[in-house]
Order: sequence, then structure tokens, then C-alpha cells
Amino acid sequence: MSYEIGDRILYPMHGAGTIEAIEEQQILGEKHAYYILRLPAGDMKVMLPIKKLKEIGVRDIITKAEGQKVLDAIGGEIVHDDTNWNKRYRDNMELLRSGDIYKVLDVVKSLMLRDKIKGLSTGERKMLSNSKQILISELVLSGTTNAEHVEKLLTVAIEEATAVKA
Repeated sequence: MSYEIGDRILYPMHGAGTIEAIEEQQILGEKHAYYILRLPAGDMKVMLPIKKLKEIGVRDIITKAEGQKVLDAIGGEIVHDDTNWNKRYRDNMELLRSGDIYKVLDVVKSLMLRDKIKGLSTGERKMLSNSKQILISELVLSGTTNAEHVEKLLTVAIEEATAVKA
């Protein structure tokens, strides 16, 4: 797994970004190479150890064509899990860690639906915000769409799902 400055990659649990630099840092007397990744949300920079990319789950971002498939899936069925919040939270964290954009989409939709119907705990509200950022950053960086369009599609999907539940 080798990337260059300017490549766009996904860092699970944080989102998609662009490699700005490749740097060596000395830590505990050993030199380690890092990718400096700029994440568009919050204009954050992250140092990714090059030796651990596979372990961390870093991958190429999706193509524009795959991004369109993800947009089409927004209107699909919403899995609404009514288990206790602790199990639901752990399950959702596992889905986010996978780095799979469709699993991230499932987390976003299920949390948005739960928020609309029952409300979310503080932890789940933070998870919703983070998972939306992961989803949107990858769709935007893939050139598929803009953030506002994704938000609108998600809102419409949740409205339709709650109308069916009513």
C-alpha cells in the first residue's frame, strides 16, 4: 500500500482526506514515516504511520461511479435496530471501524431514524455526527456530489421512512 502526495484515501473512523505530505518523525529513538492527511471536515490534519496503514484499515476512496451507487442506496431500506443502546452503540462502532461506506451509510440512516422517532443519547448523537462526516467526506472527495446534496437525500429518506412507520 503506497500513496503519494495528492492521493485521496479513507481513514476509517475519521473520514476521507488528501495526503499533503510524507514526513519522517523520530519517536523513542526510531524513525518512522508518516502520511500527513488533511481531512476537509474541521480542516483537521492527521499523521498516519505508513507501516500500519493496512492494520488501521486505510483504503483508496471510492470512485465517482461507486459514489453514485451509494447515493442511490440512501433511499433504500433502513435497518432500525431496537436493541438496548449499549449493544447498538457497540454494533455501530464495529460498522464504522470496517471502513465500508455502505455500513457507514447504514449507521447514519439508522441513527437519523432513531433520532427522529425517539431521540438519541449524547454518545449516539456524537456518533451520528461523526458517521455523517465520514460518509459525506468520501462522497465529496470522490467527486460524486456536494455535502448539501447528501444531507438533503438523507433528510428525504428519513422523512419517507417515518411516514411509513406512522
